[in-house]
Amino acid sequence: MPFRFVHTADLHLDSPLRSLALKNPELAELVRGATRTALARIVDLCLEEAVDALLIAGDLYDGSQTSMNTALYLASELRRLEAAGIRVFLIRGNHDSQSAMTRELTFPQNVHVFAGRAKPVLAKSLADGRGVHIHGISFANPHAPDSLLPSFQPPVADAINIGMLHTSLAGTPGHDPYAPTSVAELARHGFDYWALGHVHMRQVHSEAPLIVMPGMPQGRDINEAGPKTVTLVTVGDDGRLAHREHDVGQAVFERLGVDLSAVEDWRQMLEAAGDALSALRHRTQADHLIVRLSLTGTTPLAWKLRRDPDLLTAEIANLAAGLPGCWIEKIDIECRGVDAGVSLSGPDPVEELAGLIRSDVLPSHAFRHEAGLMLEELLQQLPRELRDSLAGDEESAAQLADAIAQAGSDDVLAHLHGSEADR
Repeated sequence: MPFRFVHTADLHLDSPLRSLALKNPELAELVRGATRTALARIVDLCLEEAVDALLIAGDLYDGSQTSMNTALYLASELRRLEAAGIRVFLIRGNHDSQSAMTRELTFPQNVHVFAGRAKPVLAKSLADGRGVHIHGISFANPHAPDSLLPSFQPPVADAINIGMLHTSLAGTPGHDPYAPTSVAELARHGFDYWALGHVHMRQVHSEAPLIVMPGMPQGRDINEAGPKTVTLVTVGDDGRLAHREHDVGQAVFERLGVDLSAVEDWRQMLEAAGDALSALRHRTQADHLIVRLSLTGTTPLAWKLRRDPDLLTAEIANLAAGLPGCWIEKIDIECRGVDAGVSLSGPDPVEELAGLIRSDVLPSHAFRHEAGLMLEELLQQLPRELRDSLAGDEESAAQLADAIAQAGSDDVLAHLHGSEADR
């Protein structure tokens, strides 16, 4: 009989979603609950496919804020697997190590939690007598600056060997370095499958040996956009491995651009946005679609969109509400006016001011220097991961400052344009 298992990681149960909560508390609560739904769907998949095991490669929890209620919910889902005779193999990731539940919760008997040494566990024997051995290693602290690969034992001879490791590999933007290693080093170790975790985007790094980063099963913000899946793996009686993705995410974040270049009035803009939203919702299989909408292109409507953002948000949200499970996370107004690239067209005084801002103020050394200092002050108040993603080096910081300055000037000019047009 083959050995079949589901590989997942980075559930981050009940992640707090602070930034989303500030924008839309109802939406934040939906996504927070979606991480639990993802766990339930993973368990459902294990039961439907009658797998032998579930492998969880770290970060079940989301750090020190984990509640006992969350932990008890996890235990109840794992007991569903226990009742079906499905084993669970678990390693602790950097977020798990910050949770008191990691130390206090007693798991069901079917759960094996690997400790600080990667002693292999026999999971099953194939028809030809070869054993399937699972190796794993947990880390007790939130930081693991050194490779954990030397702590793994060599592969068991004449057997199928599966390794579980929570690692940033050689480094990934937006993720802290954690137990760094390389795909080549993993391949040389001699295991048949590496069940990785930590990086939230799915990637199959190697087919032989099979090295899989499954990504997270439920995105939590727009930076974790796209469908989220787990990996179902089959080890055949001949030792060959096959794998496929399974969607489990309840809510999917997506970016959607709408080109308004041919749009001249408000109604046409709503029609274009509504058609784009409807098409995206039709393509998205998840229960909920959460959209960041970007309005682009050159249109005489640009100044009004910037002047009346609250009306725009309400109108677009109303369009989304007409589609099942569709939400608007944010609207970015990136369109430009029809005149020389300025986001307005109107009376001469405003046009003249716009020209001065564009040609004299924004490019000036004094303004750019002052804007850079202000941006640096703001960045220092952000978490390091977010700071690095926004402005990881001097060039990207300068580009960010320029973009903010341009957008700010467009907003001010749009309001001046509206004031003149309303007279």
